[in-house]
Amino acid sequence: MLATRNRLRTSTDFSTTVRSGVRNGRRNVVLYTVALAAGEPSRIGFIVSKSVGNAVVRNLVKRRLREVGALSLQKYGSGFAIVVRALPAAAGAGWDQLRSDYDVALENNMKRLGSRLPKAASSVSYETTQEGTSRA
Repeated sequence: MLATRNRLRTSTDFSTTVRSGVRNGRRNVVLYTVALAAGEPSRIGFIVSKSVGNAVVRNLVKRRLREVGALSLQKYGSGFAIVVRALPAAAGAGWDQLRSDYDVALENNMKRLGSRLPKAASSVSYETTQEGTSRA
C-alpha cells in the first residue's frame, strides 16, 4: 500500500503530469513522469479504465501496479510525479510482465527527463569567491 504522501489524488495533479510529463508506452501500461521539487516525496497515481475489464479484473491490475509502484519508490523516493495508465492487455498479464513493463517504461522516462531531474540539496556546492562572499 502506498502512503498518503506518495499518492496522486487530485485531477489537477493527474492532468498536469499527463500533459507536461514525458510519456513511455509498453504493451500493458503507459507511464507519464514529471520532475517535482527535489525535497518533495514522489507521488504515483493509477488510471485503470473499464476497457481493462470488469471490477474484479481492474482491482487486481490496480493492486499489482500499486505494489510495483511502491517498489519503485525505493529507487525514486523523491522528486517525481508518475501516472500509470493500464491498457486493456494488462488484464491478461501476469505479475512479472506488469512489473517488467512498468520498470522498463519508468527507466526510459527517467532517461528522457535527463537534465530535468531534481538535484538533491546535498549536491549543491558552496564556493567562495575571491572577495570572500559565498556563492551557491
